[in-house]
Amino acid sequence: MRLSDNRISHLAHLIIDDLRKGGVAELPNEGRALAETKQALHEFFQKEDQIDELVRKKIQSLSRHVPPGSREWDVLYRKYFEEELRRQRR
Repeated sequence: MRLSDNRISHLAHLIIDDLRKGGVAELPNEGRALAETKQALHEFFQKEDQIDELVRKKIQSLSRHVPPGSREWDVLYRKYFEEELRRQRR
């Protein structure tokens, strides 16, 4: 999922605000916490984009044509996406 820097920044602010308001974490250096949260979100979405690209190529390389948007395509996409997530977490 491609998100702009503004959207990632907005999400990071929401996360930091919730942590602070909920008393879940003390943030002595809120600027640093915000920067690290933005970086973590950026890396997460970048990894998700890489997996998405890999899964789409895998579906396209099947011997039979599976039309994008079809039920079968959606099922294969979810299956391959979850498999790749598990593979990369090892």
